[in-house]
Amino acid sequence: MGQTYINNDFTGDFTMIIEAIRELGVKEFVCDSSPDTEETFNRSYKSLSKDNPEITWEEVSPMIKNLQAEYDALAYSRKREAEYPSIQECVHAILDDDLTALQEKRQAIKTKYPKS
Repeated sequence: MGQTYINNDFTGDFTMIIEAIRELGVKEFVCDSSPDTEETFNRSYKSLSKDNPEITWEEVSPMIKNLQAEYDALAYSRKREAEYPSIQECVHAILDDDLTALQEKRQAIKTKYPKS
């Protein structure tokens, strides 16, 4: 399996760029910044293997937008997960025969963060 070499800038945009490049079938590459134009992409991206497909900013840019849309569409799920009862709380509810309260708490969270 190939390696990807990146800098330590793990901002959302940079992560989406790396994922977009991987989704286009590139396995070994360097991307040392967060490009947002064809010019900055051409400066920051370098393939490290002749087996990698040739890619362009025109291919990467829409892929980034698609990945961001998919990520944004699941915002409700991440918010729910952060507030749902822990495994330990669930176990205690089961052992204490308090499933009704547990389900009420979960439903309140689902109501607070509905699917879009």
